[in-house]
Amino acid sequence: MELSSSVTLTWKFCTIVSLLGCFILVIFLHKNDQILVTTTISAVLELAPTTQPEVLSTIVTPSKLANYSNYKTEKVSIVSNFSRSNVVVETPPSSFNLTYIKSKYKEKATKLVRKRCNMFEGRWVYKPEANPIYNVTSCPFIEEKMSCQRNGRPDFEYEKWSWEARDCKIPLLNGRDMVEKFRNKRVILVGDSLNRNMWESLACILYSSIPNPSSIAQIQSDGKMIRTMLKAKEEYNFTVEFFWSPFLVELKKNHESGKKVLILDKLSPNSELWAGADIMVFNSGHWWTQLGKKKAWELFEYKEKLIKDMPLHIAYKRGMKTWAKWIQKNVDPNKTSLFVRGVSAEHLDKQRNQWCYTKTKPIMDESYKPFFPSSLIKSIEGVIKGMGESRVKYLNITKLSEYRIDAHPSIYRYKDWKIRANTDISNLTSTADCGHWCLPGLPDTWNRLLYASLYFDILADVSNS
Repeated sequence: MELSSSVTLTWKFCTIVSLLGCFILVIFLHKNDQILVTTTISAVLELAPTTQPEVLSTIVTPSKLANYSNYKTEKVSIVSNFSRSNVVVETPPSSFNLTYIKSKYKEKATKLVRKRCNMFEGRWVYKPEANPIYNVTSCPFIEEKMSCQRNGRPDFEYEKWSWEARDCKIPLLNGRDMVEKFRNKRVILVGDSLNRNMWESLACILYSSIPNPSSIAQIQSDGKMIRTMLKAKEEYNFTVEFFWSPFLVELKKNHESGKKVLILDKLSPNSELWAGADIMVFNSGHWWTQLGKKKAWELFEYKEKLIKDMPLHIAYKRGMKTWAKWIQKNVDPNKTSLFVRGVSAEHLDKQRNQWCYTKTKPIMDESYKPFFPSSLIKSIEGVIKGMGESRVKYLNITKLSEYRIDAHPSIYRYKDWKIRANTDISNLTSTADCGHWCLPGLPDTWNRLLYASLYFDILADVSNS
């Protein structure tokens, strides 16, 4: 009888100990689950940018990433470089693999980083030791009006300013690397003389980066510069072409009235040569704003009707929509990298001391008001947004160009500027070029940003390079 009581007591003790052990094990596993998820969240936060973003508020749901059930929901408070935030976390079982979670959550972290880095927001930094990426005296592609040093500009400081983005490091343009990446590709730039400015910069960069420059030939189709081509021979087999099309839509003389008509729903005639390029860079804007004797058209045509007066931003938007429709129909986003370059600044306002004549330093005051109509900028940005980011990228160089009042040719667009000055200084200064850019100069930065956009994940990875 005493033996039976002893056995019963022993079993009760074992049962209690077993239950207590199970309870401790459950608590331990639950704690491990929390540690696992907290560790994962910390790993995500470590991938975030070091600058202060907006408050992080997100729902982390591993259940959406894999088929697991019976999750417990825990609320975790996080303090990091971010502001204090509450993150709702569905806690997976302890068997859930940490490496798997990290790999999946890295995608979320990358998206957070992308939102915080914009390479078009930043500042110009003076670097006295900096030198241009190419030598102006050895590049055969620069027009006289862009060759400021050849034409006798006495200062060099405008060549020594470097653009630095606010939240990420932009890679320097590596000409040799670009030459290699352009192998067997066709690159086109289409637009007005500002895109030709960019094309000349790109041509000089490539020309100076090839070990044997004789392997490049320049072919010009006619004196009107409808098409200009830089062509690398068999060793590299690439072409970089410029098409003159300042409106992107057709401008022609009406047979009946003899007046110049801008046809808003018909694309430029040389558009038949655009298709098939691997990289496309378009721009249009400055010719739309020309007034008086410089105005290129007398009438608009839209839906086969001639129109004398139309609000400029409406005409511009209709023309850009015509271009966008052609892109939708003729350009495969899986095969072609497509860019629209933003408007580059003019500095023509003498009343507000925003005239480029005699200026040798950038504008540092952010209150500067641009000369170009904001309604046209909003129009093209609206068209681009409607096309979708997956189809077209916006090289938004407008703001960073606005600061560079010092980088225009001014009176040094003329090789004989001294003779002109002796003859009529007032006429020379009144025709100072405050629209185009000296080369080497600002367009080299545009091409650097194009290079970064093409070949680097500038919004996520470049900040760590």
